[in-house]
Amino acid sequence: MDPISVTVERGSTVESIHRVHAVRVDSGSVTEAWGDPELVTFLRSAAKPLQALCLARVYETLTNEELAIASASHGAAPEQLEAVKVLLARSWSSEDDLECGPVDGSRLRHNCSGKHAGMLAVCAARGWPRVGYRLADHPLQEEIGKVVAAAAGALDPPTAVDGCGVVTFALSLANMGQAFGRLAAGELDGADRVVAAMIALPELVEGPGRTATEVMKELPGAVAKGGAEGVLCVGFPDGVGFALKCEDGASRALGPAAGAVLNVPALAEVPVENSRGEVVGRVLARPPG
Repeated sequence: MDPISVTVERGSTVESIHRVHAVRVDSGSVTEAWGDPELVTFLRSAAKPLQALCLARVYETLTNEELAIASASHGAAPEQLEAVKVLLARSWSSEDDLECGPVDGSRLRHNCSGKHAGMLAVCAARGWPRVGYRLADHPLQEEIGKVVAAAAGALDPPTAVDGCGVVTFALSLANMGQAFGRLAAGELDGADRVVAAMIALPELVEGPGRTATEVMKELPGAVAKGGAEGVLCVGFPDGVGFALKCEDGASRALGPAAGAVLNVPALAEVPVENSRGEVVGRVLARPPG
């Protein structure tokens, strides 16, 4: 089947078209696909809930805020920054210990600071060096690699460096869907706590209007996380997982595409507004016939 077509329309004219590949995975098998289920791309920030499993496994008492922010791509809202500070305090770390780059002069404001704070906490619990925790040869990243590979059912997936300096993993969409189905079903050690935190605090995970947050608000019980370059993964408690990838990396196509694939009309069409707040167009998913 062809990929999902997401059009950007201004007035009666189609301004641009995005192609979104998507897959539905149940019990490790592809049950439906739009486009290429074996398309390989990087998980990017969609990996964060899987990376946070290591945090859940070494601390018996973590608040929902700590687990959610460790899984988050946040927008530096006050409540998100406060959650990062709380998680940093768990390992007696400070902003200076974060190895993500600064945003507006602050490493706390980087959208991956919660993930990095969680990684520092794991290092403190395991007695691992904190300096260089983001590098591929650090024991933390080696352990995370095993966790991600096992969740996805992938043997030794290719890796690269993510935007925040840690390791990122290349997987097929089918493998991504499998990983999120297993995550949501609680099949992975620590997954029940990570998923519960994300579901309880969807706006901490990304933010109002962001696709993963809106998916979790529209579909109670589902867990969702987006990644850079047009990636979105969604898992359901029955073990069904979805993965979506926009060919050209446009994140604005993900909400409408997810709305079409997940049958959520509220997400399938997004208004386009100008600087005056006037609706001047729409972003609309058109599933193949």
